[in-house]
Amino acid sequence: MFRAILIGLGLLAASACATPAQNYVAPSEQFSRPELDTIVTVGVGEAMLSQGNIVYLDGVNVAPSTSVSGYTFQGGFYPQTGQDENWTYHSYAYMSGGNENLGVLSKNFLMDPPQSIRASHENDRLCVITVFNVATCSNRDFDREQRAIASSNAFQQTLLYSGRIGDAISISYREFSGNVARPAFSNDVQYDLSISSEIGYRGAVIEVISATNTEITYRVIRNFN
Repeated sequence: MFRAILIGLGLLAASACATPAQNYVAPSEQFSRPELDTIVTVGVGEAMLSQGNIVYLDGVNVAPSTSVSGYTFQGGFYPQTGQDENWTYHSYAYMSGGNENLGVLSKNFLMDPPQSIRASHENDRLCVITVFNVATCSNRDFDREQRAIASSNAFQQTLLYSGRIGDAISISYREFSGNVARPAFSNDVQYDLSISSEIGYRGAVIEVISATNTEITYRVIRNFN
């Protein structure tokens, strides 16, 4: 009898053991706006040219106050970090959060610290995996979605129209990494339209058709790259 109990406990422990997968690669795509040789009008402060890389991240949305044993999902988007045949694995902001892109997970003082979340492919089975690779699971509702998200892999270059004084127009260049402006990679320049109607910056070439203090009409001849 004692041996049977030990075997049963061993099987139970094995079934609860879980190692989070870390094999997910978020899809991304290059973008460039507007299209070449298209006449466009924008106002002061608006982007004349934007080019870069958008990162799309899969994940799950969980409603606030969703409880799994002694763990509580405070709600939000939980980005995917891996997957296997039965589950997807997700990251989170622990306890108080601090990252607008991550859903928050908290625990009561009796529970082990979490290291990952997993969600079933087949049903609404939601689990928390502890630092000891033990999974605790419950049937809970969640929604899957894909969203563009701030990421260290996201990158964007932008030219902004800043207005006109006399024959000179002002253009602002901005670089963004993960949706955060990098001041060291920002610059403001002026171009004299009495010299040429074509302006250029970092490989981009734009033909200015007309410009006022409120808007500019132009055509993109060449992008940054």
